[in-house]
Amino acid sequence: MKAPYELSYQQFDSLQATQAVLGEDLLSVNVAQLCCDQHVGSDRVALRWRSEQGAAEDLTFEDLKQRSERLARVLSDRGIGPGDRVAGLLPRIPELLLTVLATWRLGAVYQPLFTAFGPKAIEHRLATSGAKVVVTDSLNRQKLDNLNSAPTILTVAQRGSAVQAGDVDLREAMNSADPGMPPVARSADDPFLMMFTSGTTGPAKPLYVPIRAVVPFAGYMRDAVGLRNDDRFWNIADPGWAYGLYYAVTGPLLLGCATLLYDGPFSVESSLKVIRDNDINNLAGSPTAYRLLIAAGSDAVSELKGQLRVVSSAGEPLNPEVIRWFSEHLDIVVHDHYGQTELGMVLCNFHNLDHTVTPGSAGYPMPGIRLAVVDEDGVEQASGTPGILAVDRQQSPMYWFKGYEGMQSRAIGEKYYLTGDAAVQNANGSIKFVSRADDVITSSGYRIGPFDVESALLEHDAVVEAAVIGKPDPLRTELVKAFVVVKPSVNASDQLAEELKQLVKRRVGAHAYPRELEFIDELPKTPSGKIQRFVLRKKELSV
Repeated sequence: MKAPYELSYQQFDSLQATQAVLGEDLLSVNVAQLCCDQHVGSDRVALRWRSEQGAAEDLTFEDLKQRSERLARVLSDRGIGPGDRVAGLLPRIPELLLTVLATWRLGAVYQPLFTAFGPKAIEHRLATSGAKVVVTDSLNRQKLDNLNSAPTILTVAQRGSAVQAGDVDLREAMNSADPGMPPVARSADDPFLMMFTSGTTGPAKPLYVPIRAVVPFAGYMRDAVGLRNDDRFWNIADPGWAYGLYYAVTGPLLLGCATLLYDGPFSVESSLKVIRDNDINNLAGSPTAYRLLIAAGSDAVSELKGQLRVVSSAGEPLNPEVIRWFSEHLDIVVHDHYGQTELGMVLCNFHNLDHTVTPGSAGYPMPGIRLAVVDEDGVEQASGTPGILAVDRQQSPMYWFKGYEGMQSRAIGEKYYLTGDAAVQNANGSIKFVSRADDVITSSGYRIGPFDVESALLEHDAVVEAAVIGKPDPLRTELVKAFVVVKPSVNASDQLAEELKQLVKRRVGAHAYPRELEFIDELPKTPSGKIQRFVLRKKELSV
């Protein structure tokens, strides 16, 4: 029987919810203890690891505890302590999860680095965070070759090979490390993650996530994802991004539930195999992944009918046709969820709470969060009137974002945090996502800041100016399109276009390179010289 959804945020007992997750002493908490140590003794599997090559390993909470203690000792011996940043540039292998837990065990702060990032994106994040240690593997090690700073590098070497000179062989160091490393006590307001979120007017912005954020993380897993102890859960998202780190790692482990990491590229065939072979019944992913499954046809996916209990969607708006297809062919309802790196998930259709699901709606606010639709002056709008989706900070006990480090956050006075996304509130209290109000591009579930792509394009000697937009795409939601102005003496050829695409792929990442590139004579600008990307977007829509 589902619990009812209470529309009033005032009925939410924030103290009870916090103590249920963190305990009564909010000055003595540790995330490794919450996500690992407290579940030891249950003999439950914590991590199911599967690889593209067919390798597999199941680790219990006891396994994670013992191994993360040894890795914590390795980090401690290299000067890592409370508040220090440890960066992870790792694929989805067991050492990724061990690095995260070992960092938390020391009271330190974990900083994710997506493996598709190029050297420029990595260097910006490492320089900004001041990370003392980077944990990587042999395949990604070369991206750290030319860093201006010199953090200690721990490398997960390929079997039978040596690490680069000057690096620490992580597995070898763990094998020789002393066991036993008790968790370091921290307060609920101390950070345990350092994240970066893409922006439109500058480099990716840094923010800290405080330990108290795990309370709404746990609530999201329980109420929205509907996670149960006996579920076979898979969140397809990469832990190099917020949704994967918050809800493929932190969230399920908090609840003492197993999570699955698949080390391999996404494809319809591999995804169906993972779901089938591991009897997955609780699935979370992006609409892009679900659209690819749909494209494979009902025959390819029909074998999953009756296996999946619940399916959740996040990262971009969920298309109605995806909901209809899953209902018709798999007899399952896909629920849409909305959030940001700065907030976690705050607007959901809940699998485990009883409420009316309004077609086209992203759902209702998370318990402990009050959302409002406001205009640019902070005046709340009536039902049916579009505006900016905002969090009422003064009446949201589960709100935890304190702002970007050294930068101003979107806010109106002390009351509202502005998401930057346009929405409409329905008469029944549900909220419909309309569009992004900024220029961030959502492609295949990734949020891509135009600034990073444009900066990479401008590194080429032939380029004078560049502007990047998201072009509507039925499969990826948006694809990255670049408009480039070159020097008069340069031949704007197909060869140059391909060269520029490859430059971005190398410098920023394979997820962010422009799949389309158009040479133009000049970019549309305001009188003050700012590029008008909306003019370019309108041009694409009119084609």
